[in-house]
Amino acid sequence: MAFLSLEGLSKHFGTHVAVDGLTLAVEKGEFVSLLGPSGCGKTTTLQMIAGFVEPSGGAIRLEGRDLLAVKPAKRGLGIVFQSYALFPHMTVAENVAFGLEMQGVAAAERTRRVGETLELVGLGTFAGRYPRQMSGGQQQRVALARALVIRPQILLLDEPLSNLDAKLREEMQIELRQIQRTVGTTTILVTHDQAEAMALSDRLVVMNHGRAEQIGPPHEAYERPATPFVASFLGRTNLVNGTTVRPEKIWFATSGLAGKVRTRIFQGNHWLYQIETADGLVTVIRQNTGEAMPGEGEAVHLAWAAT
Repeated sequence: MAFLSLEGLSKHFGTHVAVDGLTLAVEKGEFVSLLGPSGCGKTTTLQMIAGFVEPSGGAIRLEGRDLLAVKPAKRGLGIVFQSYALFPHMTVAENVAFGLEMQGVAAAERTRRVGETLELVGLGTFAGRYPRQMSGGQQQRVALARALVIRPQILLLDEPLSNLDAKLREEMQIELRQIQRTVGTTTILVTHDQAEAMALSDRLVVMNHGRAEQIGPPHEAYERPATPFVASFLGRTNLVNGTTVRPEKIWFATSGLAGKVRTRIFQGNHWLYQIETADGLVTVIRQNTGEAMPGEGEAVHLAWAAT
């Protein structure tokens, strides 16, 4: 029996089908990302798990019990929003302790658990600060600590890193994954960022128009996409005679698919090429190893390994 089960879960808003018969089994301790473009149903799915939106059909079960019969506040879930939603008039420690107070946890136990959780997220010395005195990344860690301190059965993350700049976002991805592995909390992330989902997740649920187009480990979805949508959504791709070929899997050779370099762009650690061929425009990514690379207008041949 799965730890968390979504069984034929659906949500209709009038004639609009936001989620269409989603079935998903999540194991205890697993990190699963709901990934897809805006409007694909991923946030609505998270909100149904949290209890903020009532499903139109289907079931949600946690360790076999009907979660839909449980009020949102009683579901034992930790939630981190995109907006952080911290109380500005409370210190860091007071923000983190808030959920424990609502649970009626004794003061001494609250203090101990708040201290432990702030250490876990690297904010042990920030307990007395207010949110306005902290950076965006630090505020996000406070929000994460507030969700974790109640020891939730499931941690729900709704685009938690989208307000951070690119460098800080990468750092927080690494920290979030390390924290999740340390704590072992079953985690469901909603994101539209493919790189983020692949970096953090044990499995992806790639969604489109309310349906799961593919469920599986990140490398499997990337290397063996189940549909053209998955192939195009998970990074750049080339469709050559019905076969998906990722740009980084193509190399320049002495024979193969003939073409001409239309565009060459230097991106630091790699070169991005667009090659005109008889099969259409092909994207090629080659690592920057320092060797001479074909220039724009040059004739080339492309090759890749058979799959």
